[in-house]
Amino acid sequence: MTSLIAVLDRIDPDSARVDTLVSLVDALRPRRASDVARAAANVRTLTQLLRGDPRRAADLRQYLTNLLVHRRHTSLYTDIGILSNDGFFTELRRRLSYRALPPALNDLYLSDTVDQVLSRHDDHVWISGVPAADWYDLFDVIASAEGPRGEASKATLLGLLDAIRTLSCRVCALGLEPRLIRSHLEIEDFDSPFLMQNIEVNKYLDDYGRLLTGETEQIEDARHLLVMLDQCIEVVNKVRKNALKHGTSIPLTYLLVALDQSIDRLRKLLFLVDISGELPQPPTVDLQEVASEVQPAANEERPVSLHQAAAIALALELIEAHNQRYAVRDLFRDNINLLARNVTENASRTGEHYVADTRRELRHMFGSSAGAGLVVGFMALFKILLSKLRMAPLVEGLVYGLNYGLGFVLIHVLHWTVATKQPAMTASRIAAELHSTDQRTIDVEALAELINKVIRTQFVAVLGNLITCIPTAYIIAVGWKLATGHHLVAPEKAMHLLQDVDPIHTPALFYAAIAGVWLFVAGLISGYYDNKAVYTQMAQRVEQLRWLRRLLGEKRRRRLALYLEDNLGGLMGNFYFGMLLGLTGAIGYGLGLPLDIRHITFSSANFATAFVGLNHEMSPELAATSIAGFLAIGLVNLIVSFGLALWVALRARRVRFRHGGNVVRALGRRFITTPLQFFIGPPSRAQGESS
Repeated sequence: MTSLIAVLDRIDPDSARVDTLVSLVDALRPRRASDVARAAANVRTLTQLLRGDPRRAADLRQYLTNLLVHRRHTSLYTDIGILSNDGFFTELRRRLSYRALPPALNDLYLSDTVDQVLSRHDDHVWISGVPAADWYDLFDVIASAEGPRGEASKATLLGLLDAIRTLSCRVCALGLEPRLIRSHLEIEDFDSPFLMQNIEVNKYLDDYGRLLTGETEQIEDARHLLVMLDQCIEVVNKVRKNALKHGTSIPLTYLLVALDQSIDRLRKLLFLVDISGELPQPPTVDLQEVASEVQPAANEERPVSLHQAAAIALALELIEAHNQRYAVRDLFRDNINLLARNVTENASRTGEHYVADTRRELRHMFGSSAGAGLVVGFMALFKILLSKLRMAPLVEGLVYGLNYGLGFVLIHVLHWTVATKQPAMTASRIAAELHSTDQRTIDVEALAELINKVIRTQFVAVLGNLITCIPTAYIIAVGWKLATGHHLVAPEKAMHLLQDVDPIHTPALFYAAIAGVWLFVAGLISGYYDNKAVYTQMAQRVEQLRWLRRLLGEKRRRRLALYLEDNLGGLMGNFYFGMLLGLTGAIGYGLGLPLDIRHITFSSANFATAFVGLNHEMSPELAATSIAGFLAIGLVNLIVSFGLALWVALRARRVRFRHGGNVVRALGRRFITTPLQFFIGPPSRAQGESS
């Protein structure tokens, strides 16, 4: 109380300096933002002091009036909590730079005054924690004090009207952006609602200006303007819906978020300046609830109006947005979500090819993965040969990466399957089944059946990879000995290869987890490029290349264009995955960090090569440890990549799943009752009847 009294005694009613208000808020602010009880007690103490001393209340009222009258309001309502027009990456750089070195403040702007007063990033915590009734009681005492009437209200009203005009122009400019029109071509066939709302806003504000000058006594309300804003929102929603099919980009997502924020703020400001009392409430805030929270502090003769409730709600929104204005996490959360959804949706569509429904499809998956195992056997050979060149670490990493990357691309071109590539795709497929907003309409048994299909498909794919990879590597090693007279790997190198897969005495499982992360990243890369191919109309662009037509002819050019659009994600994902695998060890060596990768297919191929290099002399213990090692490596590869992919897919869909225990129990029942079908599926006839 002593500090509050000292601040109140220093108030100069004729001053417009902000330092006194800074001191007053400092006196109200608790030591910890979470100490809401202390903050509420401080607010109530200030209210009692002002109520008991009308002179201090009048001085504070005059001082706050001067602050409001001598500052420009518009930027507070148009900039705080709304993305700028600069684009995502410019906004990101701005936030990062301002976190290190904040911008210079100018006393001309009310937004900069708020910056000086609420200088801590967590001020919104205690301000929103104080009951709205206590804040209303404090402001009611200040507003009821003696002093000039109408000056602060007029300055605030003019600022709101200017903000409405600014936001309307911004919505119009954003709505006519070429990237938005390209995503919704019907805008060009009709009058753009973004342009029409600006015309309506200017007409409304002109009428409002005549009302303030006394040229007219009544104006039309803004209901027709709200219809235009509703049409703008419909366009935004259609663009978002189309983006899930035709792809999106970070600039387009940023544009849609900025439009949403601007239109929402425009609605709230229109409600505040409305004099008809007939406008509907803004859809993003429950004013009735706010009014009910404030009402206990109000006198029965002066109940809290919805306009007052709207002002309180907007003030709290602006304070929180101001405190978070340089938050990078919020920028990513708002702008990456649609792109992440598109990436995972594309990965989900790819994942549908990795879920076998029938035994026939399982046999096809086995054959596909067996072909991939054959290629991996030769990739392991090339890697061993390349290691004998004794290249510089970075060059060696690049060459290893090219070996892996081109090998995986070849597997993709041949329509074969690497088992560990599946989890990043199938996780999105499972997440799509969880997309229920109320979390009560999910069919647990159907979900368990889908997961069971994923498990059995993955099991068959791993088996197919190993059943050809190991014999291929073995035959190559034996053939090398017969052709050259010496082993592909010396006994010392063979023991080193076996040591690499030892899960007990080496960090092999940690390295396997790193490979699992790269598998997950490769899935995201695939989804990103699939989205990019659709969004940028890759096929049409390739078809427009005249030199390619002269080189390949019309039909081949068309087939190549369609192939690239359909397979760009798979090609790039596989290539980048190989480069990540190859470069990890080199980067770890260069940085002095324990970084490397272990992958089940290459580890199993190295086991077969080492077995030949030791002249088929391997102790049962060493053989058992090595086999258990590469199987454990495969398990870690799958778990890490699947877990990360499922987590991202759920976050992209904003789904929280709470039925994990029920799904595990359902899977357990299936395994106990029909263990054979759990891994190889029911007969095709039974599947047809169940479907």
